[in-house]
Amino acid sequence: MIREQNPWFQLGQVPLSMAPPTDRPMARGLWRLLASDQPRRYQIVLGPRRVGKTTVLHQTVRHLIDQGVPPSLIWWLRMDHPQLMQLDLGWLVRGVLDAVDASPSQPVYLMLDELVYAKDWDLWLKTFYDERWPVRVAATSSATAALRDRRLESGVGRWTEQLLTPYLFPEYLESLGIPHAVPVGETLAQSLVAVPGGQHSSPELRQARRRLMLVGGFPELLLDNHLRPWRGEPDLVLESQQVLRSDAVERALYKDIPQSYGVRNPLMLERLLYVLAAQVSGILSPSRISRELGISMQTLDRYLSYLERAFLVFTLPNYSGRETNVQKRGRKLYFVDGAVRNAALHRGLAVLDDPVEMGALRENLVAASLRALAQRTGVRLFHWRDGDHEVDLVFDHPDRPLAFEIASSSSHGRSGLHALIRRYPRFKGGCYLVTPQVPVFHPDDSGVGTFPLDLLLLAAGVLTNKDFAHMDDRQSYLQDSINGGRDSLGA
Repeated sequence: MIREQNPWFQLGQVPLSMAPPTDRPMARGLWRLLASDQPRRYQIVLGPRRVGKTTVLHQTVRHLIDQGVPPSLIWWLRMDHPQLMQLDLGWLVRGVLDAVDASPSQPVYLMLDELVYAKDWDLWLKTFYDERWPVRVAATSSATAALRDRRLESGVGRWTEQLLTPYLFPEYLESLGIPHAVPVGETLAQSLVAVPGGQHSSPELRQARRRLMLVGGFPELLLDNHLRPWRGEPDLVLESQQVLRSDAVERALYKDIPQSYGVRNPLMLERLLYVLAAQVSGILSPSRISRELGISMQTLDRYLSYLERAFLVFTLPNYSGRETNVQKRGRKLYFVDGAVRNAALHRGLAVLDDPVEMGALRENLVAASLRALAQRTGVRLFHWRDGDHEVDLVFDHPDRPLAFEIASSSSHGRSGLHALIRRYPRFKGGCYLVTPQVPVFHPDDSGVGTFPLDLLLLAAGVLTNKDFAHMDDRQSYLQDSINGGRDSLGA
């Protein structure tokens, strides 16, 4: 079993079937963190199922071997394997260290796939770290649920959580070989301003974005599409929903969350997810949902937190100029990937011709992209609603804040953006109406600009993936953001 999981012991390299030659952006930096071990940290890659966590670790192994690390010092242990789940992690690692005669000058690179299936994994990582065992650890987990309480004490200063998202737009274009040059500044605001006025999105970008939005940003599904280019959009959408329903939704609801929390009624989790999927991009009404499902507000709050920690959904609080007021109003709900939402609802082909559904999916795609950037850069992401005025997304950069209203056409109302400027003058010059076909128009201090949807997705995605060699720079916010979704819905 160990030989099967570590083919580089015999081959001296990672098979292409395990590590495709085109790296995920995270893989370009993760190996550097392990090789330098500065600062000394273990690395835990988190994300939804099928997002490519295992592939990132295999690509990391390839980079380490290419940089001269002997293959015999890189050990892969899949902790949800039936032969490993029942074994003591400390006993396994002691065996590995003895097998290769490891030392501080010759450490073992330990790749622990699905780490949280190992009993007392957090205590063993703490032991490895504090007692300075000669190991450098990278691990994966499909849910933060099992990291909930244990990591808060054990993980501080010992390991770093890296969030792997579904494909962002520029990464998908790269896989297609579509050019996507876009200016990149130090902030999102600088990147947007650098795009020349009057520029439009191209039909090629719009077509690729539609495919990403409907099929989902999951590498295996997208790669399979490339291998069968003759398949039409309806076939791809139906197959995507079937696969995501089985692998991303049902395994999270009926395996990951119950295994982590001991939930005895996963069917109620599925019912809640169904209700949430029907109101994606809407303001949550906890009292209405609890009545509809026949559960208490406390149970609803707890179950929603499970869905967030399993990387199925996320929520955004209402913006307030005062941090103490941020959590006091309704939250807005999105899915980590809109295609998972379609799979949860069994939407089939109905999404293809429904303008309301397509509008919700476009907004969800922008929200997910901006959230990925926010987590990388330590910026808070909100929505804003005050009486009859609302703005879809507020990117609260401390120096260059931005606000976006996502719409289907340039005739969409802009009163919410104007009201936000009047209420919070710091947003002057940073408010945009975002639609698929508008040209770039940069706002002055009193107005609202326009920006093409695809170019915004490009700018945000390129900035998110920029300089992954320094992924350790802003990790405190990532942990805060994961915890931030756990606040009470009642609040």
